[in-house]
Amino acid sequence: MSVLAPPVRRSAAPARRRGPAGVLTVAGLFAVLWLVVGPGDGGWLSFAGQLAGAEAVLLMSAAIVLISVLPAVESWFDGIDRAAIWHRRLSVTGMVLVIPHVLFSSGHHGPPPQAGQPMSGGRGADFGGLLAQIGVWGLAALAVWAVAPRWRMMLPWLAPYVARSAVVPHLRRASRWLLGGYERWRALHRLTGLFLAAAFVHGLLDATMFGSQVLRWSYLIAGGIGIAFYAYRETMARYFLPLHDYQVAAVTTVAPGLTELALTPVGRPLHFTPGQFAMLFLESADGWRRHPFTISSAPHDDVLRFTIKALGDDTTRIQTLVRPGMPAVVGGPHGRFDHTRGTDRQIWIAGGIGITPFLSWLRALDRHPLPARVDLFYSAVGDAPFAGEIAAVAAAHPNLRVHQHDSTARGFLTADDILAAAGTGHDPGRVSVFLCGPAPMVDAFVRRLRRAGVPGRQIHREHFDWR
Repeated sequence: MSVLAPPVRRSAAPARRRGPAGVLTVAGLFAVLWLVVGPGDGGWLSFAGQLAGAEAVLLMSAAIVLISVLPAVESWFDGIDRAAIWHRRLSVTGMVLVIPHVLFSSGHHGPPPQAGQPMSGGRGADFGGLLAQIGVWGLAALAVWAVAPRWRMMLPWLAPYVARSAVVPHLRRASRWLLGGYERWRALHRLTGLFLAAAFVHGLLDATMFGSQVLRWSYLIAGGIGIAFYAYRETMARYFLPLHDYQVAAVTTVAPGLTELALTPVGRPLHFTPGQFAMLFLESADGWRRHPFTISSAPHDDVLRFTIKALGDDTTRIQTLVRPGMPAVVGGPHGRFDHTRGTDRQIWIAGGIGITPFLSWLRALDRHPLPARVDLFYSAVGDAPFAGEIAAVAAAHPNLRVHQHDSTARGFLTADDILAAAGTGHDPGRVSVFLCGPAPMVDAFVRRLRRAGVPGRQIHREHFDWR
C-alpha cells in the first residue's frame, strides 16, 4: 500500500482550456448577433448560408491569429503546440462551413442596389465569383494537405484495407512527388492568408450578406483581424522572434534512427525551462530548414541538446548532412510542459522518442527537484535508449522509481499496468500524470486515466507531433 502525499503543488492545467473556450465563445456570440439581427427580407435559408460563410471567415481569421507566434497567444493557449492544433481544427471547421454557404446562399454579387433600382450583377458579380473560387479551392487544397498525413487517426477502420492494397506504394511515390516534403508544405501553407483575403473580399462584394450595418461591421472586424495578423506574420514577425546563434558541436548516433545534436552558443544562449521545445534552424544542401524539437538537455548545461528521431526527409538525413562546426539558429523557447505544475504525486509516461522532455527534467534535477514521489514509465521497442543514464539518476533520487517496458517482449504498455504498478488505486484524484509519445498511445492513456478517476486538469501531455 502506498501513502500519497497531499498535493501541495497547484496544477495550471485549467489555463489550457482558456484559449479554446474564448475562441468558441466569440464564434457563438458572432452567430447569436447575426441571428438576432436576421435577414431584412425574411429569406432565412439564404441568410443561413451567408451566416455559415461569415462564420467560416471568422474561424479562419482566428486560425491565423493562433499561428502569429505572439507571446500572448502562447500564454492564452498554454503553448504554441496547442495553439497549432487548434489552428488546424478551426481551419478544418471553417472549410466545413463553406459547404452550407455554397449550397444555401443566393450567390448574388455586386454593389448594393440603390433605392428603387433593380439588383444587378455585372463586373462585380464576375469578380466576386472569381474570388470565391480562388478562396474556396485554395483553402480546401491546403486543408486536405494538412490533414492527409493523419488519415490513419481519422479513419482507423480503413487502415488495414489500405495497407493490403497493391497501389499503396505507387500512391506514396506519387504523393511525395506531388506534395513534396515539409518545407514545400510550409511554403505553400503561407498562402492561407491570401486565400482568406479572397474569400473576405468576395463576401464584401456580395450585396445579399448585409441587411444592416451591424452585420457589415461584424464581418469587417472578423475578416480584417485575420488579414492584419497575416500581414504582421509575413512582414514583421521575423523582427520580433527571439533567435539565438549556435554552432554544431557534436552529432551522435544514439540508436538506429535516433540522433542527438549538441550545440554551443555563439553569443547570448537560450534560457529555457526543462521540458520546453525550440525551433531549430539548420543549414542543408537545400538551404535553411526549420523544425520544432524538444530540448533534451538541462538549462545549466554548457551545450544545448536535441534528441531527434528520423521521422521525415530532413530528420532522416541529419546524420549525413549535419557536421560539427556548422551554424545553427535556435528560436524560442516554447511550450508549457512542466512537472512543477503538478501535484506532489506524479506519474510520467514516455513512449519511444517521447522520453525527450523527461530527459531534460531528469538532467535538471539538481536545480529543479522532484516532487514527493514520481513513477516514470518508459516504453520502447527493444533496448531503451538512455536506459543507463536514467537508471543512474533514479539511483541518486530515492523518490524516483523507473519502470522500463520492452514492448517487443511484454506487449503494449497499458494504463491499467501503470496504475497498478504505481499504487494509485486508493486515490487517483491526487495524482498528476505527464505523457509524451505517439498520439494514439497518449489518447488511449488519457481516456483510461480519466475513467480511473484522474481529473482531466491533472493530465498533461506534450503535443510533439504537431506540424
